[in-house]
Amino acid sequence: MKSLEHRTGLIFDLFFCIIFMPLLAVFGPERYWWSSFPLFATLATVYLYATYFVTKYLHLPKLILSRSYYKIAVITLIFLVLTYLLTLYPLPEVDFVIPSMSEYQTRVRNYNVAISLWFMFTVVLCYSLTVSFVKELYERLLLQNIAENQRNKAQLAVFKAQISPHFLFNTLNSLYSLVIGTSQKAEDAFIKFTEILKYSYTTIDNEYVALSEEISYIQNYIDLQLIRLDSHTKVVWNYSVDDDTTLIPPMIFLTFVENAFKYGTSTSRDCTIDINLELKDGLLRFETENMVLRHRDEFRQAVPVGLENCRSRLSALFPQKHQLLTTEKDSVFKVTLKIDLN
Repeated sequence: MKSLEHRTGLIFDLFFCIIFMPLLAVFGPERYWWSSFPLFATLATVYLYATYFVTKYLHLPKLILSRSYYKIAVITLIFLVLTYLLTLYPLPEVDFVIPSMSEYQTRVRNYNVAISLWFMFTVVLCYSLTVSFVKELYERLLLQNIAENQRNKAQLAVFKAQISPHFLFNTLNSLYSLVIGTSQKAEDAFIKFTEILKYSYTTIDNEYVALSEEISYIQNYIDLQLIRLDSHTKVVWNYSVDDDTTLIPPMIFLTFVENAFKYGTSTSRDCTIDINLELKDGLLRFETENMVLRHRDEFRQAVPVGLENCRSRLSALFPQKHQLLTTEKDSVFKVTLKIDLN
C-alpha cells in the first residue's frame, strides 16, 4: 500500500512540476517578469514551488479533519507574511521623461506585480490543497478497503473452522453438566473457556465493542491460563480506564497477550508476565512484558509475522493515530501499543 501511495503522490508532484507550473509561467504574468526583473521572477518561482511542497508536507487536510485550528492559523499567517514580504521586493523604477509619471507608473507596475503574485500564490495553494484532499480521500478509501478485506478474511476463516454455534454451545452445556461436581477447578476452567469461545463467536460480526467487554475477555483468558499453570508463573494484570464504554475493535490485544503466555511461561523456573491497560482522555496505552523462555526459534520466526499482521490491521483501523513499539533486551520482550481514540 505504501508503494501505491508513493506512486500516486509522485504522479501529482510530476504533474505540478513539469506541466502545471510551466503553464502558469508561460500563460501567466510571470512571463513578463523574466525579461524585466529575472531575480524577482526566480524568487517567485522558487517560492511557489516551495508553497506546494510545504503545504503537502504539513498535511493540512489532516489538520483540518482533526480540528487543529491553532496550527492552521499559524501556518496561514506564516504564508501570508512571506507572500507579503515577497511583494515588497525592490523592483527597478520605470523611466519616463516626466519624473512624476515615472513614480506613478512604478507604483502601478508594483501594484500589478503584487496582485499577480497573490493570484499565483492562491492558485498554487488551491491546487496543493486539492491534491492533498484527493490523496487523503484516496488513502482513506484504501485503508477502508484493507480493513474490510481483513475483516472478511477473518470472518471466512472463522466460518471455515467453526461448527454450528448453536450445536457447539449446546454440546458445551451438556459437557458442563457432566463436569459439575467432579472438580471446582475443572468447572471454573470450563466456564472461562465457554465465555472466551462465546465472545469470539459473538464479536466476529462487530466492528467495535465496548472496552469493558475486551477487559473481561482478557481477564477470562488470563484466568484460564492460570488454571493450567503452576506457581512458577506470576501474572501481573492491571488496568485503569476513565471510560469503559469507549468503543474499540474486538480482540485487538489478543495477539500480544497470547504471545506473552506462549513464550513467557515456565514450569521449572520463576517468571512474571506483566500486562497493563490504561485509557485516559481518549489516549489508550497497552503493554505486555515477558521473558522469552520457550520456543526461542519459533519466537524469532513467528512473532515478527504476527506483529506485522497487527501493524497492518492497526494501520487500517487507526491511520496516523497509533504507535506500536517492540523491544527485546536480555531475553525480555516488551510490546507497547498507543492509540489515540479521540
